[in-house]
Amino acid sequence: MNKLRIRSLFALSCAALLVTGCRVGPNYQKPVAVAPPAFKETPPAAFGEAEGWRVATPNDAQLRGDWWTIFDDPLLNELEAKVDTANQTLKAADANYRAAQAYVSFYRANHAPTVGVAPSPGAIRNSQNQPYFNGSSPSATTNGLGNLSLPFTLNYEVDLWGRIHRSIEQAGDQAQASAADRENIRLSLHTELAQNYMDLRAADAQQKLLADTVTAYQRALQLTEDRYNGGAAPLSDVSQARTQLQTALVQETDVDVQRSRLEHAIAVLIGQPPAALTIPRSPLTVQPPTMPIVPGMLPAALLERRPDIAAAERRTAAANEQIGITKAAFYPTLSISATAGFIGTSAVNWFTWPSRFFAVSPAFSQTLYDHGRRRSLSDVARAEYDSTVADYQQTALQAFSEVEDNLAALRHLEVEAQQQLDSTAAAQQSLDLFNVRYEGGVDTYLQVITWQTALLQNQRNDIDIHRRRLDSTILLVKALGGGWDANQLPKP
Repeated sequence: MNKLRIRSLFALSCAALLVTGCRVGPNYQKPVAVAPPAFKETPPAAFGEAEGWRVATPNDAQLRGDWWTIFDDPLLNELEAKVDTANQTLKAADANYRAAQAYVSFYRANHAPTVGVAPSPGAIRNSQNQPYFNGSSPSATTNGLGNLSLPFTLNYEVDLWGRIHRSIEQAGDQAQASAADRENIRLSLHTELAQNYMDLRAADAQQKLLADTVTAYQRALQLTEDRYNGGAAPLSDVSQARTQLQTALVQETDVDVQRSRLEHAIAVLIGQPPAALTIPRSPLTVQPPTMPIVPGMLPAALLERRPDIAAAERRTAAANEQIGITKAAFYPTLSISATAGFIGTSAVNWFTWPSRFFAVSPAFSQTLYDHGRRRSLSDVARAEYDSTVADYQQTALQAFSEVEDNLAALRHLEVEAQQQLDSTAAAQQSLDLFNVRYEGGVDTYLQVITWQTALLQNQRNDIDIHRRRLDSTILLVKALGGGWDANQLPKP
């Protein structure tokens, strides 16, 4: 009879295992992001893409993981290489990804039973005053009996409705989202460093311009003082020249403050204290790349190249699994418990064959009434899924906007740079003319001051437009994903 019961329990357990893997809840389908058929803005002519956009091929993609090398600046390349190994924000993102991977292993362990052991040596003494039943008597009890127990326990939940499987899938989706977050952080850090470096070099160019200007203003001040001492110019000319010189000195000092902040920010990005990094001064010589850094692509291809979009899509998949998990709560659960081991009264008979024991007990459980608790959790899961879908679509729209913004900026700045060069040349010509007229006594020194100011402002604008073109190029690289591709996501 005992063998029949054991066989029945074994058959029931096997039947339960056969139905494992039946999943309830919706199957995941990647949400649709509304992508335009083509980008509105075209790349600047310097990028060699004036004929328009096309579907990318592997040979088209100029961007790589080390995209900053397109600027051909050895020091920038050296600094960027330190981000991956020393940046603390990136290290934190690495740790978050490792934690997400560990959660996958944690939930995957639910596919296997939990086995434990609890040895318990002890003694039992029964009370002589306890009641006895079925004709038993105190002589039938055992007092002072040794108790040596070595039970092994097994607990296992049969995944009837896919709850465990969906939990594993959800953890895997979250791990992939964490990996995409890590890549997005990495791209942002490299972008920030490149921008700070270009801004620092622009500050060096501004500082050199102002230093040269201060030298020129000092000569102009000396000239007006000589003319005043010779009776050829009024004292007001000297005062105006001195004011102009002091203004230039103030601007030079202000640029030094900006440069210091940029150098400190670069130090933090490469994991160093600001006191440990000194970047030699060097005026901005990096030119906007003339190579076609923009891989020809349709907007839909951008969805696979941005790590932030990939992270949003993976969170949508995880939210879909949560719907299935909450739906499985409406169905009964089947768990199997088993205990086996040895019980003896002494070390002599503890591990003998007659001392063995075992028990197997499958159990179904079903919640009959919870006052809407499961329904509420199901509604929460569906609402959170809708939220992740909206986040994914919004991230995609923002990505399209960033590409368009920087394409437009680069094209307009290319024209503006030429216009600014023409304006600077005109201001230089005017200053040269009024210097001659002032020295000839035809015009007052106010005209010289006016065109000195105009020339300096135009020269500073030249440098600033150059900086903005480089920054827009860097931001375009970031908007295109920096050479990343969704195929690089790790498989959980």
